[in-house]
Amino acid sequence: MAGDKFSFNYTAVVWAPYGYLWRALRRLTVIELFSSNSLQKSSAMRSEEIGLLIRGLLKASNKNGTSGAKVNSSSWVFTFVFNVMMRTGTGKRCVSEEDIGTEKGKQIIEEIRGIFFATLLVMNVCDFFPVLKWFGYKGIEKGMVSLHKKRNEFLNNLFDEFRQKKVISTDRNMEKKSTLVETLLSLQESEPEFYTDDFIKSVITVLFIAGTETTSMTIQWAMGLLLAHPEAFHKLRAEIDSKVGYERLLNESDLTNLPYLQCVINETLRLYPPVPFLLPHYSLEDCTVGGYDIPKHTILMVNAWAIHRDPKLWDEPEKFKPERFGDMEGENEGFNYKFVPFGMGRRACPGATMGLRTVSLVLGSLVQWFDWESVELEENLDARYDSRITLNKGKPLEVICIPRKNVFDSSISS
Repeated sequence: MAGDKFSFNYTAVVWAPYGYLWRALRRLTVIELFSSNSLQKSSAMRSEEIGLLIRGLLKASNKNGTSGAKVNSSSWVFTFVFNVMMRTGTGKRCVSEEDIGTEKGKQIIEEIRGIFFATLLVMNVCDFFPVLKWFGYKGIEKGMVSLHKKRNEFLNNLFDEFRQKKVISTDRNMEKKSTLVETLLSLQESEPEFYTDDFIKSVITVLFIAGTETTSMTIQWAMGLLLAHPEAFHKLRAEIDSKVGYERLLNESDLTNLPYLQCVINETLRLYPPVPFLLPHYSLEDCTVGGYDIPKHTILMVNAWAIHRDPKLWDEPEKFKPERFGDMEGENEGFNYKFVPFGMGRRACPGATMGLRTVSLVLGSLVQWFDWESVELEENLDARYDSRITLNKGKPLEVICIPRKNVFDSSISS
């Protein structure tokens, strides 16, 4: 049902069957968004957004003349990541700098959540018992139709805005397409039968949903784990202080010099993979997987959660031990195929590199510039998987944000 209602006639890269369309979608996302060249071009934008996040948290923590304030990390991180995705796709923010952390900003984010993230069901009970659709079981299909209508309206307004700008602009030198939407609309002019509105909508929707929910949730899990394990937090901070210092913001060029940061993120992804069952796979032919015969045209679910916590594959799998990844360098792809948070092969997540860069940049910056105290930590470290695509926290992580003493200089707060 999700494919029928949300995939724009199966033109989304997640749902498209293997063939020319899927290869074109994959090539487009890799070249336009996730190639090394594209990521390098967009690094300044991500650095700019992290600066806004740090300034916003500093302002919130100094509110009412006090140094330190309780903040909902879910709201702040989600706003940052969605702004990054919006600027990547359209060149503009969803929430302005003035509105970040304010009631107006929270309202905008709630509206966005209602449009793109109200339900991310991959499969539901009606897929297993189709007869239930005849009775409108729990209003699932009706809700999907309504949500898809909202997404269509949002995206149509977005496209109309870009098309209007092009009509108004008469400058012949403004032919360079700087955003994904502009590039796709330009391609539509030369190949309208292929680059249809549905095709473009599917690309933008996947960028927003897959890029935002998984990334923001991983950052929250990592923060929660670090606060629950102070020794890991202080070890990471010591690495950042020695390699970067605190006279400037950490940037993407620093990430290669921060191996423990990468270990922390890998261990977070192992314990809490953003998509615990990956995405459903579909066998084109009879095949054998792990000694099991899989018939042709079978939906296969890969349980990354179980693989990542298998005691046969991992030493003390339930424990948070970032150091384990420092000892595994040089192993084969997927650390011998036991670490698969982004899937593997043709259907592996094409945005894995961008996601890792974003998570590393945010987590490193938050550790670099603030002291953190948890609120109701034990309750906040539970997990909830309710048949949605992502693994969600049972309760948003609320933390006390305290600026580090003698760290913020005029270049940051200005």
